Amino acid sequence: MGYIPVEIFALTLVLGLYHSAEGGCSGKCCRGTDLTCATTDWRMDRIYGTCYCDEGCVKTKDCCFDYPTECPEQPCVVSEWSYWSGCAQACQPSFRVRRRQIEREPRNSGQACPQLEEKAGCMEYQSHQGQHCAQTFGPALITALEFSKGRTTYDLYGAPLDPGFCMEFKLESLSPYCMVENRPYTRWMQYLREGYTVCVSCQPPAMRNNSRTCQGDGNSADRDELLHWQAVGNSRCRGTWKKVQKLAHCSCPSVHSFIFT
Repeated sequence: MGYIPVEIFALTLVLGLYHSAEGGCSGKCCRGTDLTCATTDWRMDRIYGTCYCDEGCVKTKDCCFDYPTECPEQPCVVSEWSYWSGCAQACQPSFRVRRRQIEREPRNSGQACPQLEEKAGCMEYQSHQGQHCAQTFGPALITALEFSKGRTTYDLYGAPLDPGFCMEFKLESLSPYCMVENRPYTRWMQYLREGYTVCVSCQPPAMRNNSRTCQGDGNSADRDELLHWQAVGNSRCRGTWKKVQKLAHCSCPSVHSFIFT
């Protein structure tokens, strides 16, 4: 093998470094899987040859060496949640919706966009024409106590105008659909257990003004009478309970505190 002059070796090295600097993914960041989005350079696994600059190269492990710096991850960016909509249907158990928008799509294998829509159970007591709903009979319709925020109205001294009352029940049975419920705003159903004592608050506007009762509250039922309840937001989550006592205020743990709707 002949002797290579130092000057030629140095020039070859400089040209190689220049090629690496100009090659790679500079100006070549592509969306999705694009086999044409390629060049010849060092790969991230230290193999020299064909390398890619599309988002698919992250999974196939054949990105060019500079893909992380030339094509940095950009996660999805979404807006704040909108206000909750009204109930889809009045005078019956229904649902409300809130949404958010995508402000920037993810790029370069950045974090995908989160859920853009959420639904929660609800009940409205006036028709869309402004008329009060007719009195209905059926199982007690319940949801988590946290959704009672904003229900209570207060006088000038900060005292509630009508605090309602509380009913304690002992859960006798519940369907298996309660345990597998994992959607936002319905996870409270997972805490229902047979044999547990729960508190359910009867407040306006669920309270009927003429009778001061809530649907299915069991106020006039005997202690041994089996009463039916149903979760708002998942009609398949239902069961039975027996009345324990009526109280002025509920005192159960938050996970076992609910409201009639």
